[in-house]
Amino acid sequence: MKIDSSFKPTTAGIAPKTTPAQPAPAASPSEAVSLSPLAGSLRGGEAPPVNTARIQEIKQAIAEGRFKINPEAIADRLIESARDLVNSSRREA
Repeated sequence: MKIDSSFKPTTAGIAPKTTPAQPAPAASPSEAVSLSPLAGSLRGGEAPPVNTARIQEIKQAIAEGRFKINPEAIADRLIESARDLVNSSRREA
């Protein structure tokens, strides 16, 4: 896949905003916000497991030029992750 860098954004057709900015309305006391269980667990300070030995191995391999990138594996896992996201959003709806 090649990324085309020839795109040049234009500002033609964009009118400058001439009206003064309106302050945001204050939230009423009856409005409530709730977090999902996942957001609550993320907020709880639970750190994901980290394999520091593996991280050091990868850093060393990169420094020595031995680290091999497998684009097929990356693509497969990216597609799998996208499928998981789509499937989970369908289950929630």
